Amino acid sequence: MTDRRPLVATDRAALMLQLVPYLIGKGEVSVAEAADEFDVSPGQMRAMVEKLTVIGLPGEGGFWQMSNDLFDIDWDLLDQRDLIVITNAVGLERAPRLTAREAAALLAGLHLARTIPGVGDTAVFAGLLAKLARGASSTPADVIVAPGPVDTARDIVANALTRGVAVSFTYQAPDAAATTRTVDPVKVLISDGQWYLQGWCHLRQAMRTFHLDRVSAIDTTDIPITHGEEPVPEWFEAGSSGDVIVRLRFAEEVGPLLGDYLDRAVVQTSDGVATATMRVADEVSLRRLIARRAGAVEVIEPEGARREAAAWAQAGLALYR
Repeated sequence: MTDRRPLVATDRAALMLQLVPYLIGKGEVSVAEAADEFDVSPGQMRAMVEKLTVIGLPGEGGFWQMSNDLFDIDWDLLDQRDLIVITNAVGLERAPRLTAREAAALLAGLHLARTIPGVGDTAVFAGLLAKLARGASSTPADVIVAPGPVDTARDIVANALTRGVAVSFTYQAPDAAATTRTVDPVKVLISDGQWYLQGWCHLRQAMRTFHLDRVSAIDTTDIPITHGEEPVPEWFEAGSSGDVIVRLRFAEEVGPLLGDYLDRAVVQTSDGVATATMRVADEVSLRRLIARRAGAVEVIEPEGARREAAAWAQAGLALYR
């Protein structure tokens, strides 16, 4: 076979980048087969393979000093049988080493993703978790993503989504009697460290958002999901469970410290004092925000939210007495 069109520098560079992983993956391949795979002539393929032996990792001072700094091939097999075998891959197969802290950070992210129903296959995540743990320079710290009851609830929701059935549970909203809910689950999500379930509530006949810490006795049912395609309300907008409108007052310079809380809030500023009006899941959820910015943020209304924030702060102070 005659050589095909000459390869320009850019084509050659692109082919060389693909050639090495291809040859390593093959282990042993004929010149003709490799040439056909890369749409070049056997002569062009042989020339590229031979050029590999002058490519490698620079040693000290930027020069190759040792034979194992360069790619190498089995020259006898190439010359006598037209077979390509790489005998030195210049460290491409060396596994990168992560510090324990780096591995722990990646493990935390994988644990978090794994707990969200419908994100990925459990076996895949388990394999990735094991590889990360083995690839660390030392044993990563144990990672805890969520408390046990929340993990159990997420597992049941994931099972329900897989089976296409509703879940049933007891829900205890703040300052209200416990109710039994049957819900077509849509998704589980996290916000500000808190886990929530969004789905179609058969009792309210609408999409609702439920705080998983207030869910108990959760189990799957035999009721098929019929409202799983209903539009899910935006986070903490009208239609969410609880749906409380609150007003906060704070100094204008404190605004950037409130982060996501102000993403969908209406903020008015006058004389350096800002007032924000927003919707939240329930009044109790404001306690964490107020505690973090103690003295800098004031709850104006509703009165129930003011009481909750004050009571939580007083309970915290009592622990120091």
